[in-house]
Amino acid sequence: MTRHKQRYNGKIGLALGSGSARGWSHLGVIKALQKLGVEPDIVVGCSIGALVGASYCAGNLHRLEAWLLNLAKLEVARFFELNWSFNGFVDADHMEKFLIQYVCGNEVCIEDLDTSFAAVSTNLETGREVWFTSGSVLQAVWASMSLPGLFPPIQHDGRWLIDGGLVNPVPVSVCRALGADLVIAVNLNGDIVGKHLARRPEVATNYGIADRFIKNIKEYSAAIIPDFGSENKAPGLFDAIVSSINIMQDRVTRSRMAGDPPDILLAPKLSKIGLLEFHRASEAIAEGEKCVERLSSEIQYALDM
Repeated sequence: MTRHKQRYNGKIGLALGSGSARGWSHLGVIKALQKLGVEPDIVVGCSIGALVGASYCAGNLHRLEAWLLNLAKLEVARFFELNWSFNGFVDADHMEKFLIQYVCGNEVCIEDLDTSFAAVSTNLETGREVWFTSGSVLQAVWASMSLPGLFPPIQHDGRWLIDGGLVNPVPVSVCRALGADLVIAVNLNGDIVGKHLARRPEVATNYGIADRFIKNIKEYSAAIIPDFGSENKAPGLFDAIVSSINIMQDRVTRSRMAGDPPDILLAPKLSKIGLLEFHRASEAIAEGEKCVERLSSEIQYALDM
């Protein structure tokens, strides 16, 4: 097969956007692009996009996919812990072992990767975006995906860093800055605003707000999709947080891409997958592949120009 990368005269950039559990669709996108003969020269990821992008650049994507396809709710629940400091609900030790096994080792630096890679994070104090283009791959991934509420802020070079999705959810601009002549972008936030507010039967509980929030995450149950007992019942704490993140990422994405649009925009339909439904990887991956297939003619046309 003639590879579009070789036929195309410039550098191809792949911008992998933020979106928590919906980000597993990035694996499907990459697989489908490879079937078309497309191998990016530059990969830039934000949040979950940084994780998948780093795994791809390190040659571990097949291992990550194999693990994901066997992932169950119970295994996902093990990533969360009771944390009375309330600085994050993710078990850092468990997550670190996962990253080392399925992304890359602690010793791997961005400069060591065969494909140019970068990750985007946010400076908690100034609100400015921070680009990781060198240094530890895992530190870059950690900083990029430190979603407030789930992960504590990451300290790097005297700065406290949080999820890059707050400022640049689909990092097209970083791909351009690193030399990409043509950018393929994956937006996971195109159809999510308000979509997760599906009603579920009310479950009686005597827990307080904080206890209920922790319990829902620990049991990986109704916290993923809001729990409404009646039309007049106000959304709960977790529901409001999820909705706020969805709205913020959608609006920031629209604004950033209006000023710096990609050459090819892939927007998988992922509104049915909740923010923390990581066990639904097979659905997300399949939709990522279908999304590329739907735009295959446009991709081929752009790469043949």
